[in-house]
Amino acid sequence: MPQNVPPAHPDRRADTRNDDSAEPRRRASRKSAGGITLRDVAQLAGVAPITASRALNTPSAVSPKVLQKVKEAVERTGYVPNLLAGGLASNKSRLVAVVVPTVIGPVFQEIVHTLTESLATAGYQVMLGQSGYENSREDALLEAIIGRRPDGVVLTGIMRSAEARKRLLASGIPVVETWDLTPTPIDMLVGFSHDDIGREVARYLHGAGRRVVAVVGGKDERSQRRMNAFAREATTLGMVAGEAPVAMHHVTAPTTLGQGRKGLADLLERQPAMDAIFCSSDLLALGVMIEAQSRGIRIPEQLAVVGFGDLEFSRDLQPQLTTVRIDGTGIGQRAARFIIDRAAGLEIDEPIVDVGFSIIKRQSA
Repeated sequence: MPQNVPPAHPDRRADTRNDDSAEPRRRASRKSAGGITLRDVAQLAGVAPITASRALNTPSAVSPKVLQKVKEAVERTGYVPNLLAGGLASNKSRLVAVVVPTVIGPVFQEIVHTLTESLATAGYQVMLGQSGYENSREDALLEAIIGRRPDGVVLTGIMRSAEARKRLLASGIPVVETWDLTPTPIDMLVGFSHDDIGREVARYLHGAGRRVVAVVGGKDERSQRRMNAFAREATTLGMVAGEAPVAMHHVTAPTTLGQGRKGLADLLERQPAMDAIFCSSDLLALGVMIEAQSRGIRIPEQLAVVGFGDLEFSRDLQPQLTTVRIDGTGIGQRAARFIIDRAAGLEIDEPIVDVGFSIIKRQSA
């Protein structure tokens, strides 16, 4: 070997491998970067890509033998169809976006569960979004959702942002607002009146002989409407101490048990004569009951407590919690049916549904 010829660089030696060994590496690299494709599945099954596509999207259009081959290829490769690409072709995403203020709020779990189950039976999947309790976050979330063009959007509460409302209307996407009532929904609505709840709870406590009431409530808009309606009705019924207004303790949402304990402590200092308290959630009510028991206050003899939500634990407490029950299952089923029917091009005869509410009378009040 001539002395002036440098030794081969290790990388160059690697490049001298024959084409049979190098090509599989390049193919593997492309697959690892881009994922398994429909073309890969078709090649493994020994059919054309269009045939593999028919087998996955319209199984009845191919023979049982071909269908079995494609299924086996899918199982071996772990291939997942590109639903976005299919949605572009059919103008259907098979996704429904569900927006809740918080995913940790147990009061929303019933409606989310029912929506998921009801939509799944019609071939839809739920995309869950958390908006928080600030309108600015809701606007940003809805903008991202509209850009993905779901087949429907289910909102918790009515849309108050003019900009988001305009965008939803312009999108043409079926929208169901829930958990509230308005005569002017964006599209369809399944809900109940928070003002009616507040008034009815005040009347219920008045009928039970309570005469000085107070409130522990979240600062979110829906809770405030319940609490304010309660306070107005209680004042009309004379359920106040002298000229003092109904005592209120406001907490940030989502509400917690600890906030309920602190709320009762604060209200006892400000209105020691109170004999009933209305809480904007069952968790707050539980905190109130724990704090009352720690102070030796007997429930309901000295203090009646009413919650909101009828969470599962409310009937297992001692004493059991009187609360307001919302039919989350009914809301979820009706909202799902609205979306499914609209996606099918059907007309909705009654786009506004009031599911009402129930005061569940138990030992705490």
